[in-house]
Amino acid sequence: MVRLAGPVDNKTIEQNIVMRHTASTNVPQQDMRRLRRRLLSWYDRHRRELPWRALPGEAADPYRVWLSEIMLQQTTVATVKSYFERFLERWPDIHALAAADLDEVLHAWQGLGYYARARNLHRCARVLVAEYGGQFPDTEEELRRLPGIGEYTAAAVSAIAFGRKTTPVDGNIIRVMARLMAVGDPMPGSKSVIKELTAPLMPQKRAGDFAQALMDLGATVCTPRNPVCALCPWMKDCRAYQDQAVEKYPVKKKQRQRPVRHGVAYWITRSDGAVLLRRREEKGLLGGMMEVPSSDWREKSWSAPEARSNAPLKSKWVRIPGVVEHTFTHFHLELIVMKTRVRKDHGLNGTWCRPDEFSEFALPTVMKKVARLMQSS
Repeated sequence: MVRLAGPVDNKTIEQNIVMRHTASTNVPQQDMRRLRRRLLSWYDRHRRELPWRALPGEAADPYRVWLSEIMLQQTTVATVKSYFERFLERWPDIHALAAADLDEVLHAWQGLGYYARARNLHRCARVLVAEYGGQFPDTEEELRRLPGIGEYTAAAVSAIAFGRKTTPVDGNIIRVMARLMAVGDPMPGSKSVIKELTAPLMPQKRAGDFAQALMDLGATVCTPRNPVCALCPWMKDCRAYQDQAVEKYPVKKKQRQRPVRHGVAYWITRSDGAVLLRRREEKGLLGGMMEVPSSDWREKSWSAPEARSNAPLKSKWVRIPGVVEHTFTHFHLELIVMKTRVRKDHGLNGTWCRPDEFSEFALPTVMKKVARLMQSS
């Protein structure tokens, strides 16, 4: 039976941290083999059917694996499924995706958020076609050299698509291993500890299946709340279950309150009803997306007079009642909206289009909220 950490209480956290450097070597080989066998046997019976996953006996498609892993970052499986299928229908292989315009990719990505992923996805496709002949490298080291592929994605693609013995560690795997080994160090700092503990378990054969089995176990049985321990193939070996403290793991560091940033969105309507849109710079948050002209986002709120003085043109500006709110990963944004009507373009750079044509452009969610406020005002 695997026993790698002390009791749940905070007094033993320091012991857990010390033990993490030797924990993986303390697990007997027969226990390792038993854990692998039980998990793979469970996976063979209960594996999820997902549109990017190869059927038993089939070779995985690296393009599908890579595309799904990029989409699944910070996004749920339920949300990704429909996007993935639409992407495949439109761009069935890496060559098709590389030949697409970035605008098309960003437009198809609308609703998934974290748009840097879409930009890097497109850039990575072009690098793979131009420098690798459209073939994915099969090692972690080579994969990490590609745009938008970090430590986890490289390990996941290498294991799932090519059967390499790597150690992908996502949220599901963190939760399963933190409970199995009763890891007392708080997240996110304990991610490296989890990787240390997971690496010896990864088998030489069926490495991709084992990684996906861990993911499936976390997604369907070892869930964040109300885990179904009775269905878990590792229940008898799980230290958190033995201590009757399953839901205390993984230990989370107390989150800081998100800072608030403030900005101004300028709604400029031409006499024919068209509204001015412009493209944000490629780099940075929402890079390459379309928006109504906006100010910088800053800590200090904007007064109406200050917003008027910073507007993209001199005009009769009126503030719209209400505030557009949107929460990003690291901060909360509040936008006030100023509107004006003009008779001509005034040399403004951008695209003029009617609000009912906005769906043709890659507008991020926060800008869709601005449009909804204007439609209701």
